[in-house]
Amino acid sequence: MMNATQTIICSNFLAELGEIIADFPSQNIYILTDTHSREYCLPKLMELSQLSGSHLITIPSGDEHKNIHSVMQVWEFLSSNKANRNSLLINLGGGVVTDLGGFVAATFKRGIEFLNISTTLLGAVDAATGAKTGINFLGLKNEIGSFASARAVLIDVDFFRTLDIPNIRSGYAEMLKHALIESPQAWEDTLSFDLDRIDFDRLRGLLASNIRIKERIVAQDPKEQGLRKTLNLGHTFGHAFESLSYTLKEPLLHGYAVVWGLVCELYLSHLKLAFPQKELTRFAALAREYYGGFRPECQHYEALLELMTHDKKNDSEQINFTLLAALGEPRVNQSATREEIFECLDFLREGC
Repeated sequence: MMNATQTIICSNFLAELGEIIADFPSQNIYILTDTHSREYCLPKLMELSQLSGSHLITIPSGDEHKNIHSVMQVWEFLSSNKANRNSLLINLGGGVVTDLGGFVAATFKRGIEFLNISTTLLGAVDAATGAKTGINFLGLKNEIGSFASARAVLIDVDFFRTLDIPNIRSGYAEMLKHALIESPQAWEDTLSFDLDRIDFDRLRGLLASNIRIKERIVAQDPKEQGLRKTLNLGHTFGHAFESLSYTLKEPLLHGYAVVWGLVCELYLSHLKLAFPQKELTRFAALAREYYGGFRPECQHYEALLELMTHDKKNDSEQINFTLLAALGEPRVNQSATREEIFECLDFLREGC
């Protein structure tokens, strides 16, 4: 059984980080970051004297670099710089860094300790928590990975002030998903957040309650045998959209792909489980207002269907969906016909 990860919504980031890494000599600490986080976030970390002798590893920013080549680069650096099983890897960045860094830590010398410091809203609410690690492979999202628990996850909301609006909205998409599977009250609370005028103090509280939703689910089902599958709402379509976007050299932000995946899967929920039309219409309107239109070309329907058949959540020949019977009432292990999937894509083209 995996150890539970301590998630800290920081009030004094440097002091809390210093306490977590107190057992590690600085020369045995390795910091993995990407080019964006190195520029905007690393200077704050380096104010901590405990990191003065640490080693820095930088990979290029972007989901296209969450691959085996980047993993090999980090493995090589760790090996060349005498990392051992008593080393600590600090993953400083968004979801790409924490996913990839967690996978590196889980596999280097059969496992070293790691710490996630999320610098994006998406990373904080999605990749940094939940003990999943992974990389993309052969054009498929998170095809290779492992379950591994970080020593701790530190979230400093002040880092999010460096994000542009699309990246704030990308993270908010995962918060919407958590609220949909939790309860009508969580849904209303999340919808009440003003995306046009970001209140970072309010965001801190909303993020804390949102992460608790995920942590409660993960604690009950750490290896995704049942309940944890509810967290896949919106992701069967969403991951297919994301993978196709990289094939077309028109990459989508993960949260945008998830929002459009949610539109499709809420429509499928309406078709198969009588999810309320009112809430479907409400969500589609939100998607249009904050995430713009998305109209997959009919010529790409077959490619999207094929991508869904390779989704790692499938445990049979059928494509596996998580759907909603109502707000807060998820249903896992749902299936759909080819015709129903294409009808969802038609709805997305017309409704968003």
